[in-house]
Amino acid sequence: MEAFILLALLSFLVLTAIAITRLTDLFAVVMLSGIYSLISALLFVVMDAVDVAFTEASVGAGISTLLMVSSLRLAGRYERPSRHNPILGFFVVLVAGSLLIYATLDMPSFGSINAPIHQYVAPHYIDDSMKEIGLPNIVTSVLASYRGYDTMGEVAVIFTAGIGVLALLSISRRRSVEREKTEHGRMHEQMILRIVSKALIPFILLFALYVQFHGDYGPGGGFQAGVIFAAAIILYAMLFGFPAAERVVNFSLVRLLSAIGVLIYGSVGVVSLISGENFLDYTALAADPVSGQHLGIMLIELGVGITVASVMMIVFFTFNARALQRKEKYL
Repeated sequence: MEAFILLALLSFLVLTAIAITRLTDLFAVVMLSGIYSLISALLFVVMDAVDVAFTEASVGAGISTLLMVSSLRLAGRYERPSRHNPILGFFVVLVAGSLLIYATLDMPSFGSINAPIHQYVAPHYIDDSMKEIGLPNIVTSVLASYRGYDTMGEVAVIFTAGIGVLALLSISRRRSVEREKTEHGRMHEQMILRIVSKALIPFILLFALYVQFHGDYGPGGGFQAGVIFAAAIILYAMLFGFPAAERVVNFSLVRLLSAIGVLIYGSVGVVSLISGENFLDYTALAADPVSGQHLGIMLIELGVGITVASVMMIVFFTFNARALQRKEKYL
């Protein structure tokens, strides 16, 4: 039965990918991309990779779809007709795809316990993480403690992306009354969406906090929580208007928080060094090593959540401000 479900989901993925390549309506492409991510999340759930599924659903099907819809305001809805011959590109893709398929022939059987990946550090994580870290969720132990350097690098990349967007697209935050009316006048007519969102947004924010502070014991963590929190703010902005969201969310504070999240993460490592241990060795944060691990993971996950949420909002707000400026230019 599980094999049948996997085959069905993979078939849907292939059909969705083919449909995406055939469409010229970019809005439809964005919607299908969100569906593709959602199907991928279901595939991960069937494979018992719940944390990966959670991330794929929140990032791929959630925040990425919203950001791509926002970018369409800059790029336009329809793809321009191609003026080059696609034969060469098709040949390159065909050769590369054939090489990839050929490479899979040397891979171990799916789910094989004798695969090299299952004979290296994975047994140590499974057998000893509870004793060394004390968290039921092994994924959180790996990402936040064993691979703390990698996770810090990912947070730094996200922060850099936010800075890059600000540097390239940043404009004045001044608004006019006519601009506000033009931007979200149509959304005022969507009464059902607005009323339902008023009821749902507080629970979405509350769920983001639950994901943030429950990631040690179940699927979740700073990345997922930050994306969910930002998605709630972005949903509010899309339904109630960009200017209304700016009155609720201080953009200057959001930019500051994006840096504070990275600072929190790095500060935990600095405290570890001052205490005479290695960088990001959380055992130095408390007399009991396991308690130190808990405290360190909680702090760095908080930093991750703050930075991710702030950068997502920065990207959305900046893209929309740029789109409005462009619209005013042609009026």
